[in-house]
Amino acid sequence: MVDWKRGVRRVLYPAYEARMVRRMPQHLPHHVGVMLDGNRRWARAVGRDSAHGHRAGAANIEPLLEWCDEVGIEVVTLWLLSTDNLNRPEAELVPLLEIIEEAVEALVRRGRWRLHPVGALDLLPPATAERLKAAAEATAEVDGSLVNIAVGYGGRREITDAVRSLLHEHAARGTTLEELAAVLEVEHIADHLYTKGQPDPDLVIRTSGEQRLGGFLLWQSAKSEFYFCEAYWPEFRKVDFLRAIRAYAQRERRFGS
Repeated sequence: MVDWKRGVRRVLYPAYEARMVRRMPQHLPHHVGVMLDGNRRWARAVGRDSAHGHRAGAANIEPLLEWCDEVGIEVVTLWLLSTDNLNRPEAELVPLLEIIEEAVEALVRRGRWRLHPVGALDLLPPATAERLKAAAEATAEVDGSLVNIAVGYGGRREITDAVRSLLHEHAARGTTLEELAAVLEVEHIADHLYTKGQPDPDLVIRTSGEQRLGGFLLWQSAKSEFYFCEAYWPEFRKVDFLRAIRAYAQRERRFGS
């Protein structure tokens, strides 16, 4: 019975997805943030180890970016590894970092997206940080959508780093703390975020059924719409993505008004 249902889905879902794309509203997000959550839980559900789940999750990144291109999304932020994740046991963390590095380099080879690492790269192993920087350099001239690769990322750490950078900048100018406090505006901090110069995310998607931000884009998501999907990330399908986009398009954004 299960195999029969899967066979029906393989036949019907492409037609359903194509119909959703044709009927997609014009009011679409420019920037989508995605929390790729649930790799380990999916792996446990299918009786495999964590590395298997992370590989399956990595394999779903390129399809997601292709779906984003199809509907015209200009910026995508992918949260692959948090600062908290860096505390995982070495036996899990080392393979996970290798999987992330391989996934990023696969995106480089596609030559389709501009990659931009966001996160506290100084907390990562030097080899990982260097490979992320190399990916950014290799794709800097690509005429495609911008993809932020959030590795070693934490929202509180980002804001802390932004304030630290701002203070260093004004110290170099000779600005006193009193002078800085008198003129400080929200935009001054925003100009020092990892995503400086980019539009804030219109939509944030989290997979795996969890309904919390967990520190993802804390500053930037103040006015974002949120969509929580029950599917674990490795089984997140195009139809799930299109439903998230459709749900966003159907909302009336008030921006506090």
